[in-house]
Amino acid sequence: MKRTPTEIKLQQTSRILQVSFEDETFKLPCEYLRVHSPSAEVQGHGPGQEVLQKSKEKVNIVAIEPVGHYAVRLIFDDSHNTGLYSWELLYDLGINASLHWQRYLQRLEAASHLRVSQDSDKYLV
Repeated sequence: MKRTPTEIKLQQTSRILQVSFEDETFKLPCEYLRVHSPSAEVQGHGPGQEVLQKSKEKVNIVAIEPVGHYAVRLIFDDSHNTGLYSWELLYDLGINASLHWQRYLQRLEAASHLRVSQDSDKYLV
């Protein structure tokens, strides 16, 4: 089933992107979206080439650009702007947020990296 957002709303003060679909609304922290960017810079060019994103706790979205009728480009205040977030990806990041977030936290722990702030956790755990 192809899902298309009915609304995408940036809550810049709380660093949350609210993405609403017909049957679900997700509050996705900017940190979460940034560390799960679909860009090659983050995902690499193949399996096992992912680059762990660290120290993104305070990152924010400064602009949202529509890309056709299938995605948005999120422009972050750390100058990252190369990931296209398809509707399918946004839905997956919303519906599976807890799973994706726990995997990310495990990767940080394995890299001996401590997060400075846990603000995102209240939306994802």
